[in-house]
Amino acid sequence: MAKQKVIINLENTQKIQNSNVASNLSVIENKIITCDINEEDSSEFIADKDAVGKRLDMFVLENMAELTRSRIKSLIESGEIKVNGDIKKSGYSLKNGDLISVNILPAVQLSLEPYAYTLDIVYEDNDLAVINKPCGMVTHPAPGSPKDTLVNALIYNLDNLSDINGVIRPGIVHRLDKDTSGLIMVAKSNKAHLSLSSQIASKECHRNYIALVDGVIKSDEGVIIANIDRNKKDRKLMAVSRDSGRYAETHYKVLERYKKYCLVEYELKTGRTHQIRVHSKHIGHPIVGDLQYGGSTKLYDKGQLLHAYKISFTHPQTGAFMEFTADLPNYFKDILTKCRQMV
Repeated sequence: MAKQKVIINLENTQKIQNSNVASNLSVIENKIITCDINEEDSSEFIADKDAVGKRLDMFVLENMAELTRSRIKSLIESGEIKVNGDIKKSGYSLKNGDLISVNILPAVQLSLEPYAYTLDIVYEDNDLAVINKPCGMVTHPAPGSPKDTLVNALIYNLDNLSDINGVIRPGIVHRLDKDTSGLIMVAKSNKAHLSLSSQIASKECHRNYIALVDGVIKSDEGVIIANIDRNKKDRKLMAVSRDSGRYAETHYKVLERYKKYCLVEYELKTGRTHQIRVHSKHIGHPIVGDLQYGGSTKLYDKGQLLHAYKISFTHPQTGAFMEFTADLPNYFKDILTKCRQMV
């Protein structure tokens, strides 16, 4: 297999051969950043007696030295590396005769062309910005959403963005799902990025959400503690897992009860992928409109009714406590009006 090749072109500025753009990504009007990953499609290996007992990821690393451990882990999680046609974990212990197949998806070009979209900038200074992201906007470019993302809009709207999180995710400290609206922090300097990321990890940054869920929750408040891992049947989704995954904790409080629904406030204590959506399903009250996790669609069918309405943190430069809120979108308010009128 040919070595993984990453080329990043900064048209109208410069050409570089790695993803380490000079400290803080300086946004230049009309700049386009493209990232191509070119790799051969597939390889197969059969585990012999010498490979018995070896971890899957270590076996692939030994046989495909051009791939890094992190890249191999990503390929295993995405299902591009399988054993006997099945998706396994990185730590799977190989058995004699196991067929290990590596089928890397074709290269996809991701573009950071500025997106001429006027963002709702709740706050901005030289270090950071707080954006009220609309429902339907993807946070950063990915193979299924290569353009018109929040990152593309940030490049159009802001002067500087941190580059710690890579060329395709400048400024992104945390993310919101495509159909989740609300507040998201953006770092404009690497110093700010490190501080904000640290505050999320140490639970000093507080993120609160409001959701409309199916059914009537009996308790006024509660805590959901349940590990979250990749769904074994669909690797694009997440699921609660008893014996694997990462620790996840969500606090909730019922704000209003209706005939068939509840308005709930959630606070994240950890930040796992799809955490609130997965935990809501786990307690038997999926979010309305969330097709991926069993939410009903009678009231709303355009994605989960989930809004990041409040965020608080310490300013990385001044040390001042900062708290911001964003009102519910109008379509969300309209649905709540219908719920209140239900008899």
